[in-house]
Amino acid sequence: MSKSQDFFDRPETLRGILYSLYAMCGLLFGLDFVIHRHTEHPLEGLYGFYPLYGFIGCVVLVLVAKWMRKGLMREEDYYQQARETKTENANGGD
Repeated sequence: MSKSQDFFDRPETLRGILYSLYAMCGLLFGLDFVIHRHTEHPLEGLYGFYPLYGFIGCVVLVLVAKWMRKGLMREEDYYQQARETKTENANGGD
């Protein structure tokens, strides 16, 4: 029994989407050399500033999230333990 794949599950569809994203990124980078921008800060005038700024921002977000995970992470059965403790306290410690 063959199951038909959804549109986004087909490798050729994903390949086409990736190639179109690459083409759009290249086009936007190429337009950076043609279109005059009115900048507020001197660094904004550098070619490819916004892609580089966005990439660095994403990397910083991932690193901060990894750092936050160390403080926010709980054990796998954290909520189960709390529920059992609450039940024991309600039953008078049977």
